[in-house]
Amino acid sequence: MIQSETLELLEWPRLCQHLSTFAATKLGAIVARDLPIPETQVESEQLLAQTKEVYELESRLHPGLSFEGIQDIGDSLERAILQSILPGEELLAIATTLAGTRNLRRVIDNQENVPVLNDLVSQLRTYPELEQEIHRCIDERGEVTDRASQKMGEIRVELRKIRSQITQKLQNIIQAKSGAIQEQLITQRSDRFVIPVKAPQKDAIPGIVHDTSTSGATLYIEPSSVVPLGNQLRQIFRKEQTEAEAIRRTLTEKVAAVTPDLERLLAIVTTLDLAVAKARYSLWIGSNPPRFINRQDNEIITLRNLRHPLLVWQQQHEQGNPVIPVDLLISPQIRVVTITGPNTGGKTVTLKTLGLAAIMAKVGLFVPAREPVEMPWFSQVLADIGDEQSLQQSLSTFSGHIRRISRILEAIDEGTGNREQGTGKETEEDNFSQSPIINHQSPITNHQSLVLLDEVGAGTDPVEGSALAIALLKYLANHTQLTMASTHFGELKALKYEDSRFENASVEFNETTLSPTYRLLWGIPGRSNALSIALRLGLKPEVVAEAKTQVGEATDEVNQVIAGLEAQRRHQETKAAEAQKILRQAERLYKEVSDKAAALEAREKDLRASQEIAVQQAITQAKGEIAQVIRRLQKGTPNAQDAQQATASLSQIAQKYEPAPPPKPKAGFMPKVGDRVRIPKLGQTAEVLTIPDADGNFAIRFGIMKMTVQLQDIESLDGQKPEPIVKAKPAPAVVTPPPAPAIRTSQNTVDLRGKRVADGEYILDKAISEAAGPLWIIHGHGTGKLKQGVHAFLQQHPRITHYEPAAQADGGSGVTIAHI
Repeated sequence: MIQSETLELLEWPRLCQHLSTFAATKLGAIVARDLPIPETQVESEQLLAQTKEVYELESRLHPGLSFEGIQDIGDSLERAILQSILPGEELLAIATTLAGTRNLRRVIDNQENVPVLNDLVSQLRTYPELEQEIHRCIDERGEVTDRASQKMGEIRVELRKIRSQITQKLQNIIQAKSGAIQEQLITQRSDRFVIPVKAPQKDAIPGIVHDTSTSGATLYIEPSSVVPLGNQLRQIFRKEQTEAEAIRRTLTEKVAAVTPDLERLLAIVTTLDLAVAKARYSLWIGSNPPRFINRQDNEIITLRNLRHPLLVWQQQHEQGNPVIPVDLLISPQIRVVTITGPNTGGKTVTLKTLGLAAIMAKVGLFVPAREPVEMPWFSQVLADIGDEQSLQQSLSTFSGHIRRISRILEAIDEGTGNREQGTGKETEEDNFSQSPIINHQSPITNHQSLVLLDEVGAGTDPVEGSALAIALLKYLANHTQLTMASTHFGELKALKYEDSRFENASVEFNETTLSPTYRLLWGIPGRSNALSIALRLGLKPEVVAEAKTQVGEATDEVNQVIAGLEAQRRHQETKAAEAQKILRQAERLYKEVSDKAAALEAREKDLRASQEIAVQQAITQAKGEIAQVIRRLQKGTPNAQDAQQATASLSQIAQKYEPAPPPKPKAGFMPKVGDRVRIPKLGQTAEVLTIPDADGNFAIRFGIMKMTVQLQDIESLDGQKPEPIVKAKPAPAVVTPPPAPAIRTSQNTVDLRGKRVADGEYILDKAISEAAGPLWIIHGHGTGKLKQGVHAFLQQHPRITHYEPAAQADGGSGVTIAHI
């Protein structure tokens, strides 16, 4: 009873109704609306395997598995067993079902890596000979065909002959008695051929009146000359019906002979249809396949971004609000989770979401959570959610909760016999005190139940209610796999610090908007926000202020501590998100660098291999040519002239295969007036205005700028260095030439405004590696963090000699000049 009660509380029938809309057959939809829940983990894993294979199969096939032609033939099979004669439409439905099932099996047999589905359809027997026989005897309208039997063919020929004779006679009468005819047509009344005759002219055409028009102006008469033919037609028609019935009886007997196989076929097709419906529903709500874990092996319940499936349906199908997910990560040792927080904060939705997820996994559905989805297999899901107050049964809110909890405990302890049955006249408190939750000596069991309790202990005196709630949760910690309970009792928050099997969670509350965020926070008990909510809802401020004085300072201090923990948690979550983002960037950069390094290494390996092959070929060819010279010398007696020719040949071979000598350095040059030269430091080309003086200084011009440079600072356009000037006498002292003036261009300017320090360092490092002269770095003023980060980076960079702020006209302290 409590099981079906729990399914109603969790709105499981509504989910099944949604699932049934994805079924392809009528029978599949009927079963989906009342989906059976497996009793063992093996059954659940088998159903999950079917859903996974169909899910993968649907992604490969377009438009997916087809159930065309398959119909619900269950009633027809039952009547065939009872020796009823099936009508042609039902026989035709059996034939199309056999054909549709055969096509379905053929598609699955042609797919790879679907062992579960292959094993399922291997049990199908589709009886193609029965299908062919039905199609031979029954046409598309469900009527028996002429070819069904020789006798039926003869009867149909005779029928057509008699009808033709009747029609011909009636046509002759209509033409002969056209004045008495109301309308030029032949019709039927009670399977008799008649013609419409004007009522005043009825004596003109003697015969039998079979019908009269509403106005009485027309009589439908079968002429006397046609009556014998009509009687003959009725007799032949009766023969046709008898023969058709005999044919359908024969077909029905053939169906009855294989009914067990056809019933098995129907069950397999329904199983396939359910698997397809589960896969398509799971895809539609964005679910992932669950994996059943064993918590005794220290495996963690992992349900990240878990969403309520009915809310997902409402969002997608009915354009509802976005669904806010919850994260459930429950350690192996945890047996009880208490959720606290304000009303309408999402505590009840969290309980229902977990309960539905557990049942969905049991029946082979995917769970709407992010991969990996890992949870235990629960033998029972038991819930006390909502109010069971009843005026007719004289039940208060507390009584309703206790009766339902009692049924939950009975389901958990079924067969133990350790409960006493009350007389029904005890008080609510006495009734509850007799339950086994106060029996602290009861043995701890490994029952695999999931228990969900909403507002545990509510509806009575807070002191007694919290005491009962603590006792109940301690009992459940000993006797269930997992219990999740929502509560407003502060005493339950302390259980975590007394027993390691307990954990706290809370629903987040936004102090700014005074509204819940529906996020679930772990490890932190919820604060009481009743006074803040009351103030937001319009309660007089003086009443709220008086209530705050009644609460006391201790509660305020506890709430402040909890608020601090929540703020710290939010800060840690923000930092964790930033760290995760940086980690993803680093992983992406590392992958790019690794890919480039691997490509370069492969290219170098290919070049080295090709070079080695070329060298080996050259050596082989040289050896062959030398061998030819030696063979020429060995022929006859060599003289001095032969030796000289051999020596010349070897010299030629050596010159041919020796590596080319390195190129000689290009001769220097001396710039002349009008020449174009390159200035590497500035990355510019310029025109020479004057010849170099004794110190090597000369004037150049690029664009509208004129400047003086030294000879060693320039080179020719083809890369030649200038000849050094040899002075007549050495200078008494080495004078350090002044640095080239810094010219700011778009190429040597880097704008970092709006960037984060980490991103700025990456951009700056790339710019410094490509720079050939001073670098202007625009960082702005702002908070000063970017500027500090830039200076710290420049200070440790090996290519930077020094840096300084730019001139006031160039941005002042908002711009830094880095010298390479």
